[in-house]
Amino acid sequence: MARAAASYVCQDCGASHRKWSGQCPSCGAWNAIVEEISETTPRGLGAAKGHAVATTALDGATQAIDRRTTGVGEFDRVTGGGLVPGAALLIGGDPGIGKSTLVLQIAAALATHGVGCLYVSGEEAVDQIRLRAERLGLTAAPVRLAAATNVRDILATLESTDAPDIAVIDSIQTMYVDTLESAPGTVSQVRASAQELIRLCKRRGVTLFLVGHVTKEGQIAGPRVLEHMVDTVLYFEGDRGHQFRILRSVKNRFGPSDEIGVFEMTDRGLIGVANPSELFLAARAGGSGDAGGSGNTDRGNDTVSGTSVFAGIEGTRPLLVEIQALVAPSPFATPRRTVVGWDGGRLAMVLAVLEARCGLSLAGQDVYLNVAGGLRIQEPAADLAVAAAIVSSRFDAPLPMDAVVFGEIGLSGEVRPVGRADARLKEAAKLGFQQAIMPKARRRSALDTAGLDCTELDRLADLIPLIEGAAADQAGPPRVAGSQA
Repeated sequence: MARAAASYVCQDCGASHRKWSGQCPSCGAWNAIVEEISETTPRGLGAAKGHAVATTALDGATQAIDRRTTGVGEFDRVTGGGLVPGAALLIGGDPGIGKSTLVLQIAAALATHGVGCLYVSGEEAVDQIRLRAERLGLTAAPVRLAAATNVRDILATLESTDAPDIAVIDSIQTMYVDTLESAPGTVSQVRASAQELIRLCKRRGVTLFLVGHVTKEGQIAGPRVLEHMVDTVLYFEGDRGHQFRILRSVKNRFGPSDEIGVFEMTDRGLIGVANPSELFLAARAGGSGDAGGSGNTDRGNDTVSGTSVFAGIEGTRPLLVEIQALVAPSPFATPRRTVVGWDGGRLAMVLAVLEARCGLSLAGQDVYLNVAGGLRIQEPAADLAVAAAIVSSRFDAPLPMDAVVFGEIGLSGEVRPVGRADARLKEAAKLGFQQAIMPKARRRSALDTAGLDCTELDRLADLIPLIEGAAADQAGPPRVAGSQA
């Protein structure tokens, strides 16, 4: 007979230990080890033999994936064209970012078109969900609601004759399996609950949404194996001080990973943004003075220094966003380096290259960097745009308003080419930009400049006289000088 045994499991990484300690030896997290009671089973498989697994050829016929579009365009883009029957999706995000609102809108959109949807909440009562639906104008959608946390009861509901096509579990950390003695939210409960739900949904072809909490580091709470068990992992990001929300795919077995969808949070819920570049550049185009920098106010909002427009790529989508920098004398012995929306280590590297390779003195200067709109940039192609904004603020020299910047910076001071340069230039041309500061293309004949006047740089040191020359031109709008397209 199996006996109950105690083990000590880290709630951050899922590692199991024989005794309790204040710090997890595996991941280094403090006060994350909790005692859990589990049923021990004999080791090994015994003497019984298994059955041979059937194999097939690699070049066999493959059945096409039958996707179900939700009608929420940005969500369908992130998932690769819609939902796959039997797929399990995990959606994580900070508290209050809009996870429950998003899944409720998706369920309502599907239910309106005759798809059976079940919304199971372990955190809110049914009346609370109805109040949210009333605020969003979704009360007419035939979505079935339930408030339950027992996985056994939820499985019985999914196996009934009127089982739904879509099941939403909000959230997986509140679910529990009654055969385990540990509390809901622990590693063993989260792993067991997700395993039982995913197994049933794949067997019956039910698309499963799992809403997950995140830790203070931004990772989905619970064992890391949870992200390996599901088919798609989505992170809902954004600054609660801004109305923009980013749905980012970090894993997708049925579509591209690292794809993003952009939403705007309104009093009627989340609204998809078809052209996010115009949205992130709206304040710049309108001349509202949102850009940072140390420029003089008598120049006007359209020529403020310390700003640059970065032509980036998020997944398959080109995206233009404004980068703001402010370089100011520091009153402290150690200058400040403050970053919002970018990697702080990457900023330190760019500043070191500017000082060591370009001779730009930033000692005794505070450097503040911000990505406008609440977006977080991850690709290294933003290095050159960040450097341009810093140099612009340092010399109080505005960049041309009709110029975009992109390129990766190496430690030796070279400007390295980045992928999909033609898509970046086409997006810039579509929004009315006329110039581009970019790395030198490897194959010049294959690059489509989309009619932009391109300045190609080999070294980062060439950027400083470029910006200083633009500031010295007082007769007309600044003009980028350099090798022409």
